[in-house]
Amino acid sequence: MSMKNYVILLAGGVGKRMQTDIPKQFIVVEGRPIIVHTAERFQCNPQIESIVIVCVPEWIDNLRSLVEKYSLTKVRWIIEGGSTGHDSIRNGVFFLKDKIDSDDYIIVHDAVRPILPQKAIDEVIRVSHEKGNASSSIACHPPIVYTEDFESGIADVDREHVMLTASPQAFRYGLALECYEKAEEENMHNFTFTSSLLIHCGERVYFAKGTTSNIKITTKEDLALFEALMKVPEELLFS
Repeated sequence: MSMKNYVILLAGGVGKRMQTDIPKQFIVVEGRPIIVHTAERFQCNPQIESIVIVCVPEWIDNLRSLVEKYSLTKVRWIIEGGSTGHDSIRNGVFFLKDKIDSDDYIIVHDAVRPILPQKAIDEVIRVSHEKGNASSSIACHPPIVYTEDFESGIADVDREHVMLTASPQAFRYGLALECYEKAEEENMHNFTFTSSLLIHCGERVYFAKGTTSNIKITTKEDLALFEALMKVPEELLFS
């Protein structure tokens, strides 16, 4: 039986820091909402079987219209998000429980990370199929300083032992389900990243080559950077 890859696309946030009237994933850039830009990255990847979008409840009808308008045929399900990022991922993982096999793979990604080269998707799939999980990662180059008050620093952090991880993150479904069920049993809801939950459950997490262009759109500055990165050829974004 061949392993299939399913995407859990997270669109449950409201984006308060963007200070707009609509959730940031629905902001239109170059004629398309950000969430459409992101979904299209998975839509055109031949390794992706289907997509479930975890959405702000009040925007589900709007999202259904966008899925139809832009022919996002791999978007098979749209479900409600939770009150936190952890809860939204959990909702997606539990929703798939009777729909996919334990040896299939899920790829968790933020809808507001639209600059996603195909090679980055392929890499996280490749490593996860070899190791059981993978997080898109880059080496840490800027100096890191430890602070307790966010006004001053008291210690350097050794960059030689630091990796910066982000979505997409991929996991064997059975492993992810087991960890989220354990989190429910222990009443833990504070794991923004599935990889952090895996570490809590005693698992080793593995790195897949990522890219610095994989920005998360949180502020208006990020929005301007996204518009600039859209003009860069994809082969230059992942090398």
